[in-house]
Amino acid sequence: MNRMEDNFGAQGEAKLRYLSGEFRIVVHGAYVTCAVTGKKIMLEELKYWNADLQEAYVDAEASLKRYQQTTQKNST
Repeated sequence: MNRMEDNFGAQGEAKLRYLSGEFRIVVHGAYVTCAVTGKKIMLEELKYWNADLQEAYVDAEASLKRYQQTTQKNST
């Protein structure tokens, strides 16, 4: 999402396409859900996501937890 996109007045959960370094809004909404914790993340506060898994994370800790989960599965 860039600074020029207008998300004012959006409600409900957004659907995003996560890219490397940015995301695109597919369906407008106010938040996305963390794939690890289930917590709501307001789009203005979204800083962590995985473009390969197409998932959002509430913070760096949740992102690291998912990374560890996925790398453990791939190493066994």
